[in-house]
Amino acid sequence: MNTRQTGATTVEFALVMLMFLMVLFGIMDFSRLLYTWNTANEVAREGARYAVVCADPSSNARVLAKMQALMPDITASNITVVWEPAGCSAASCEAVTVSLTGVRFKWISPLPGTVGQPAWALPGFSTYLTREMMTYNPLIC
Repeated sequence: MNTRQTGATTVEFALVMLMFLMVLFGIMDFSRLLYTWNTANEVAREGARYAVVCADPSSNARVLAKMQALMPDITASNITVVWEPAGCSAASCEAVTVSLTGVRFKWISPLPGTVGQPAWALPGFSTYLTREMMTYNPLIC
């Protein structure tokens, strides 16, 4: 074996492994981003569904609790529940819109352009549903 090439294999392996790990971690982070995006969308949908069937317009705490069960890192400042018409009661509400905003995504891999970057803000997610029933349903709630 030539003495000038003794470390060439190690250097080549290190360079190829670096590129391979960057691609692998990039795929994993992008998968996490899609998962977070889909989860936030489903949380907004589930919150609206729960509000339509179970919640009382005078308090959004139950809707928030249901949404936090699916995505624990959201807070009351992340959700907005709008009953229609405004100021309605459980007997007179016709529809509800549940919006989820301020969801943040933090990259974990050191990809170019993401190092030292703050977490990304995902767009807002919103679901509008008409009221199906006006009373508590113990089978669903």
